[in-house]
Amino acid sequence: MHHKILFQKSRLGPYALRNRIVLPPLTRSRSSQPGDIPNELMATYYRQRAGAGFMVTEGTQIEPRGQGYAWTPGIYSAEQIAGWRKVTEAAHAAGGIIFAQLWHVGRVSHTALQPNNAAPVAPSAIQAKGVSVFIETGPGTGELAEPSMPRALTTAEVKELVQLYAQAARNALAAGFDGVELHAANGYLINQFISEHSNQRTDEYGGSLHNRLRFLREVVAAVAEVVGKDRMGVRFAPLFTSTDEARVYLGLVESNPHETYIEAIKVLEDAGIAYLSIAEADWDNAPDLPEDFRDDVRSTFSGRIIYAGRYTASRADKVVGAGWGDLIGFGRPFIANPDLPARIAHDWPLNPLDAATMYGGGEHGYTDYPTYKEK
Repeated sequence: MHHKILFQKSRLGPYALRNRIVLPPLTRSRSSQPGDIPNELMATYYRQRAGAGFMVTEGTQIEPRGQGYAWTPGIYSAEQIAGWRKVTEAAHAAGGIIFAQLWHVGRVSHTALQPNNAAPVAPSAIQAKGVSVFIETGPGTGELAEPSMPRALTTAEVKELVQLYAQAARNALAAGFDGVELHAANGYLINQFISEHSNQRTDEYGGSLHNRLRFLREVVAAVAEVVGKDRMGVRFAPLFTSTDEARVYLGLVESNPHETYIEAIKVLEDAGIAYLSIAEADWDNAPDLPEDFRDDVRSTFSGRIIYAGRYTASRADKVVGAGWGDLIGFGRPFIANPDLPARIAHDWPLNPLDAATMYGGGEHGYTDYPTYKEK
């Protein structure tokens, strides 16, 4: 067997993992319309990839205002919960462990995606620039658009949002998920509260870094109360270089990213949650995370650490072998190779990714990638 370190057993909260290979959250925009409902096709997709030690769903919006892209699934309606139950049953039947990623895009949305075509909600009324959202222009067709100008949430509304995350966590348990991950990365709502660029509030949720981390602290506490701290994780995307790609792919670069994210990780350590997931810059020629940052992440957080972003099996071996991370997420390779763990174990060649079928559509480019043995 190749890459033995990736096939060492590991634990995540109460769960024994069969390997250290993770299916990270990957938006695929295949939910059924109307209603953004998970379906049998999505159940097949996750079942095919259940050889991962651990799976996290694509981001799933916690409420209608939390959507920034057409056809992404939600986890707030009875129909959505029933749809997700198909997914969790399929994953469990194949021996998989699956968490739901709870998502709210905040300002990275468009009036066309919002209830009653209202403005998106955000910590402050500052428009997201340099990123695109995807709006529907007809059944199965859509186009990229610039995010709309958001409106600032009132203090009372921020507190209501904390409760919406808790309700989404209850819904995830009702749908049969093994736990949940909070999406606090990529310039979306929780990240918007953390960032000095998008949060100019003057109430207790803005100003100092301690206050900008308050929304994260409260959401983590509320969700941990529902699912248990040992069945939850949080995903961050710490970015250390400001480039056009950085904006488009990951969102917001703080003036002191090292301090900002180590302080954010202390929030997770204090809460005692099971894992921290770090999405690294993943475009071509993206810079590696600074090693002193990786060292500080490890010394700050005592739970499991997942890294993802442009990983090959060899690079994964290095990061796990160095003790920086425990589990490694493989995104694009897992889209194109449902049997990715077996391919890594046997050093079989990988299917190429068809970039044109990543978002939207049906089974083509979704559930029809062959396993190595099928080929």
